[in-house]
Amino acid sequence: MLPMKRYSPKDIEPKWQAYWDENGTYVADLDSEKEKYYGFAMFNYPSGAGIHLGHAKNFTIPDILMRLKRQQGYESYSPVGFDSFGLPAENYAIKTGQSPRVTTDEAIESYRNQYRQMGWSMDWTKVIDSSKVDYYKWTQWCFLQLHEEGLAYQKESLQWWCEIDKSVLSDEQVIAGKCWRHDGADDPLVTKKSLRQWFFKITDYADEILEATDDLNWTPWVKIAQKNWIGRSEGTVATFQLEGLGADTEHVDVFTTAIETIFGVTFMVLAPEHPLVATYAQHADNAQDVDEYVLHAMRKSDIDREKEKVKTGVPVEGLFAINPVNGEKVPVWVADYVLMGYGSGAIMAVPGQDERDYEFAQKYDLPIIYTTTKNEFVSYGPEIKPDRAKFTMANSGEFDGQNLEEARQNITKWLEDAGKGEAKTTYKMRDWLISRQRYWGAPIPIINCADCGAVPVPEDQLPVQLPELDDYHPSGDGRSPLAKAKDWLHVECPRCGKPAERETDTMDGYVCSSWYQMRYLSPHDDTQAWDPKRAEEWMPVKFYNGGDHATAHLLYARFFTRFFHKKGLVPTPEPFEHMYFHAKILAEDGTFFSKSKGNGIDPLEVINSGYGADALRTYLSFIAPPDVESPWNSDGLPSSYRFLNRIWTLVQEFMEVESQTSSVESHDKELLQATHKTIQKVTSDIEAIKYNTAISAMMECVNVLYKIKDEDGYQSSAWQFALESIVQLVAPFAPHVAEELWHDLGHDDSVHVGHWPELDESHLISDTMTLAVQVNGKVRAEIEVAADADEEAIKSEALAQENVHAHLSGKQPKKVIYVKNRLVSIVA
Repeated sequence: MLPMKRYSPKDIEPKWQAYWDENGTYVADLDSEKEKYYGFAMFNYPSGAGIHLGHAKNFTIPDILMRLKRQQGYESYSPVGFDSFGLPAENYAIKTGQSPRVTTDEAIESYRNQYRQMGWSMDWTKVIDSSKVDYYKWTQWCFLQLHEEGLAYQKESLQWWCEIDKSVLSDEQVIAGKCWRHDGADDPLVTKKSLRQWFFKITDYADEILEATDDLNWTPWVKIAQKNWIGRSEGTVATFQLEGLGADTEHVDVFTTAIETIFGVTFMVLAPEHPLVATYAQHADNAQDVDEYVLHAMRKSDIDREKEKVKTGVPVEGLFAINPVNGEKVPVWVADYVLMGYGSGAIMAVPGQDERDYEFAQKYDLPIIYTTTKNEFVSYGPEIKPDRAKFTMANSGEFDGQNLEEARQNITKWLEDAGKGEAKTTYKMRDWLISRQRYWGAPIPIINCADCGAVPVPEDQLPVQLPELDDYHPSGDGRSPLAKAKDWLHVECPRCGKPAERETDTMDGYVCSSWYQMRYLSPHDDTQAWDPKRAEEWMPVKFYNGGDHATAHLLYARFFTRFFHKKGLVPTPEPFEHMYFHAKILAEDGTFFSKSKGNGIDPLEVINSGYGADALRTYLSFIAPPDVESPWNSDGLPSSYRFLNRIWTLVQEFMEVESQTSSVESHDKELLQATHKTIQKVTSDIEAIKYNTAISAMMECVNVLYKIKDEDGYQSSAWQFALESIVQLVAPFAPHVAEELWHDLGHDDSVHVGHWPELDESHLISDTMTLAVQVNGKVRAEIEVAADADEEAIKSEALAQENVHAHLSGKQPKKVIYVKNRLVSIVA
């Protein structure tokens, strides 16, 4: 007899990867009549470093679900693409002179090989690449549609500026206040420069996106994050006139959600970027102090400014604001805890009810007025806001004695009647800045004409292609390197025919990823961005997952989909039916993986070490629920390998046994019961993304199979069904070993298409049941009784247990209570 075939991942995995490619196993028919299932993970930026464990988890999660659906008979479409525009490729081009096109293509080819080795069931006949002309032509078309509806516009905006390179920088390129290329001790700090840039008017969609968020079948905290990002606030705008330093004709509109505290205003704070600061602070006695403070503040990001616990500021000496309700004159300060991006970039400071203002007033010895009868500090957020009606106004003129809710409404009406304010709704979310002064991005399809202004490129002239450059350094005048491509830059105005110039800004990479869910459905269509009829069949995406971009990308994708839904080009306003946000894999010590620590784990090294992709996929799925952070455990991978090897051994041993009839009928029943119980559990757990418990159920089933095998070999006639079922069930997790074993069991087609075990619920009914027996609340025994046993027989069996006798100490029980199908409780 030949020795039993050994489980060798390095042999079987490449074999079946080649088979799937040759046979088009995972190629989806987008015009199929079958029921459809469309799902994928957030597509990836193809860096030169290759995939890491985070990628392995990110793409394995949807792959398991998509494999289940394909096995269940769905037309399961698991697309693949690359979010390939981005700063790393451009930075590399600046350093080496090598075209980003070349390095991106090389990276994608490497990624394709790595994805293939992971065994992901992606359809490579429909791959998309956001940096290819056949993709970004349609990104430009999307821009034109938004522009036509007035949702794309230009305005001035501040950007980080490197004086040495004469170039704009992204937030990521500013390190400790300096340009990433010039961070030496003698190099200058970055500054901010005002540039005219393009925006998408996503705020027009803020209300409808917000209102639809609660009904989404998305990870709950992602919905909360989206709502917070939108940050809708209902409040009042109050107009404060200015006085001093020649600003007497100026005013500041301040938005507040707590207008009832306006009598407690003792100073006003402007953001360092506020235009009034630049205009009037120069006339202040302390102008130099203000200038230095503003310069320092503007080198910090908004996030850093919000995080700072110690609030700082500087007065604009001689500048005052007039409180519109009582005419009180209060000093104007500049402080970086006020952001220009929220409200009007100005706040009325009420230190008697606001913690930040209170701390600031204490630090700088500013007056504090309390506006409730408690006559002490009361924090507005946690104390007042939940129930304004329980606080009574004080020190508030004619509004004294009213509760805060009444005063809120009455003061707003008073301001409106006096022409000094109005009720207003504002949003924390700003319009989407899409301009990037970069080469490696989708060119904005606009031509700038001295006479006609910003003119859209006619659709029949798309795409506006990126020209090849010899030098990828910035142009030096605040424009992207594209400004140096003179033949590309100079064109005729489409409207008047006079000399004009192309827009040199390229689009934010998020624009490319806001509509790719539609392009996946028509990846090779050169006549339209996507086929609306096909979108009608496939959208919304049934399952979408990722471990980043909980706010920006997902909001932008929702904005695009809602816009095109209104144009009748997609069937639903939401792009993703189920969005699942998964947690990260951590290093063994519980810290994050990082390049600087050198603690990363290469999935391909794991695969090539002998464990194979199937063991890695299984381990990543078993380590913890996908939405729970979990540390990598080197000891866990061998356990997953052994689990797969146990299934392998069962099949190989079974195949060596001659066909036999059952000699022990009870094992038929036991095999079928264990198998169908596992079918039910694994099916429901995969659909609920509870992969760890699905694998646990299969492990339990395999234990039962080994127990039966040890007792009676492979005599039962149910073995073929049991083994085929466990192979089918493990296939989404370990596709290579499942394919090998499926063929060993006598099949000549793929286990991954149309083969999922059918549940027979009649086998879920057990002839017996196990019950716990408690004495005085503690479990002292377990009994196995017939499923149809009557209550008296069950109680008698419980009382007959030796350990129960011992704990009764010869006494008669006071009560014996049977909780149906669960336990027997005995009170001594």
